[in-house]
Amino acid sequence: MTKKGPQPAAEQSDVARGAATQPPDDPRQKRVVVVMPAYNAARTLERTYCDIPQSAVDKIILVDDVSKDDTVAVAARLGLDVIIHRQNLGYGGNQKTCYDAALADGADAVIMLHPDYQYDATRIPALIGPILDGEKDLMLGSRFLGDPLAGGMPRWKYVSNRFLTSLENLAFGLHLSEYHTGFRAYSRNLLETIPYRLNSDDFVFDQELVAQAVACHMRIGEIGVPTRYFKEASSVNFRRSVVYGLSTLKVVLRFLLHRLRLRRSRKLANRSRPTR
Repeated sequence: MTKKGPQPAAEQSDVARGAATQPPDDPRQKRVVVVMPAYNAARTLERTYCDIPQSAVDKIILVDDVSKDDTVAVAARLGLDVIIHRQNLGYGGNQKTCYDAALADGADAVIMLHPDYQYDATRIPALIGPILDGEKDLMLGSRFLGDPLAGGMPRWKYVSNRFLTSLENLAFGLHLSEYHTGFRAYSRNLLETIPYRLNSDDFVFDQELVAQAVACHMRIGEIGVPTRYFKEASSVNFRRSVVYGLSTLKVVLRFLLHRLRLRRSRKLANRSRPTR
């Protein structure tokens, strides 16, 4: 894994516009990049990093969204590639920089991992396996294939997650156990196909991306990951969760209107062909 010091996001965006390398055909030679959208993650970043199987990944990129703690210093000490936003762009805005950087680096599989230590990074090989084998385009690390309540998930989060997931399954025609995880993996093909830069800069970015994947007929799978809730881990409060829930409902409605051709959405169109 190549080590590199912090660089401003503006420099990275110039690189992101360059030509990416062609992905190799041999799954054993495919390039795997982990991206971490970070904000005030200094207390949990090192633990998250230490769980990442180094033999399974080629590079780890951390994008710092103007943290007020020592996130950047910890990341630099660990030897991560660090990109620093010059102003706070939000959770979704952070991920846009993450994926731009990973694609520019020639990634064939991109893992998005929250650096808050809530997700078990040792599960990375199982998460990316179906993508490297060409079987899936999106893999989700589901807390609900285990017992999230035993792992400390607040009951109100459990109930709201179950409700939104059930609704999304009906709308998307899928049978997944969870859509609201911060541990995911994407194929290069998916990220080059969906217009993720049109998505929200807020937390609902993740759900918009899933809706785009479904609209573009991407193959989606999931594996189970243990649930870890503890004091130092980041967590969205109740008020923000309500806003997130309402925003997710809007995503589902937009998807249904698009699928029924009642109101077409640019966000749900394939980037490889023009939107009419």
